[in-house]
Amino acid sequence: MSDELADLVVRLGRENRSWGCVRIQGELRKLGIRVSATSIRRVLRRHGLGPAPRGGQTWSEFLSSQAPSVLATDFFTVDTVGLKQLYVLFVIELSTRQMHILGVTDHPTGAFVTQVARNLMGDLADRG
Repeated sequence: MSDELADLVVRLGRENRSWGCVRIQGELRKLGIRVSATSIRRVLRRHGLGPAPRGGQTWSEFLSSQAPSVLATDFFTVDTVGLKQLYVLFVIELSTRQMHILGVTDHPTGAFVTQVARNLMGDLADRG
C-alpha cells in the first residue's frame, strides 16, 4: 500500500471515528480504490486507531433495562366438571414474575381481549 493511500485511510479513520474498516473500504471503493479491510485495519492500528466504537447496549443490557416494562401474555384452558372448556387470559410481568388473571371466557374474541387489555393498562397506569 502506498504512503498516500495509507495517509488517506488514516485521515478517513480519524475524521470518521464511527466508521469501521468495512465502511472505509466501501468509501474508497466509491473512489475507485480497491483495498482489503484487513489492510485498512492494519494501517489504522499502526497509527493508534483501534476498532470503531460500538454504539448501543449489548443484548443482555437491553433486556435488563427493558424488563420492568415487558409483559408476556397468553391463554390457558381449563376443563370444567360439566365438560365445558374455559379460556383464561393471563399476563406475567417479567420483572416481578407477578401474574394477572385478566379474564375467563368460553369463547375468546378480539373484542374480549381488547377490553381486558385496556383494563390492565388502566390498572398498571394507576399503580405507576
